[in-house]
Amino acid sequence: MWLAEQEWRAREDAHVARMRAWTRPHQHRRSHGEKHPVLDFLFTYYSHPPSHLERWQPGPGVVLGGPSARRFLDRKGYQEVAEGIEVDPRAFSGRLADTARYVLSLLEATASRAPRLSCFGLHEWAMVYRLPAGDVRHAQLPLRLGSQGTDAVVESLGVRCGHFDAFRFFTDEARPRNELQPTRDTQRDLDQPGCLHVGMDLYKWAYKLGPFVPSELLGDCFALAADIRLLDMRASPYDLSSLGHSPVAIETSEGRAEYARAQAAFARRAAPLRARLIERYRLVLSTYGPADMTEKRRGQHGR
Repeated sequence: MWLAEQEWRAREDAHVARMRAWTRPHQHRRSHGEKHPVLDFLFTYYSHPPSHLERWQPGPGVVLGGPSARRFLDRKGYQEVAEGIEVDPRAFSGRLADTARYVLSLLEATASRAPRLSCFGLHEWAMVYRLPAGDVRHAQLPLRLGSQGTDAVVESLGVRCGHFDAFRFFTDEARPRNELQPTRDTQRDLDQPGCLHVGMDLYKWAYKLGPFVPSELLGDCFALAADIRLLDMRASPYDLSSLGHSPVAIETSEGRAEYARAQAAFARRAAPLRARLIERYRLVLSTYGPADMTEKRRGQHGR
């Protein structure tokens, strides 16, 4: 596909404006030494720099026309062809191919499962279980129920978390209370569509493809992660009233029902994004995988 400069610049402007709604406030807070217990997670836990999130990219198979397209050559993974600038197939290295195969298997396994909606967000509670007040992650926020009340909720409701990247932040005292003991090796067996963190991780799996994912898909995954993160923290033991957010009081039956409804809605919203990522990973692997790259390089050397 060839895009005229006017067309791709319009898409670029739309993406930049959309992402700056999140990146600019974050950059302002960071420059002033301010922390945001809800939104910082999107830029610290996830390693994609805000400046890269803002950058528009077309994905592979698209040639950008016009003189402005030459600035893409300042980035890694682009090349000049007769019609303009495109993603360089050689950027799909063996290491990226290995990552892509793993991520695809993880996404496909997750998509094959029905959502489980019985954890009620207690992973955030398990991260502060029996911690001294000064040691909690977001010490600038009070605990809604206090330390003893928070611990009592963990002990009475139990913890049913299957996502390793949440479980690894549990306190030492909380880990044995979890029904599962997930590891990195069991992630493909345990990740399921109802998990909030699995939904947020779609953003990570989008940016892991580098220039081989279009920014529109990346932006959709980021927007989902941002919305999920708010529920994640509203259902946490922290009091977010100073930020203007009411709690999802999972210590009550009404709160647990509210959480499960929101969890199910996010699972439905994530499903088409996961499907798009699966399609993208399959396409990139089949088109630019190592065997195909060998033939492409031979063809280039023979020119």
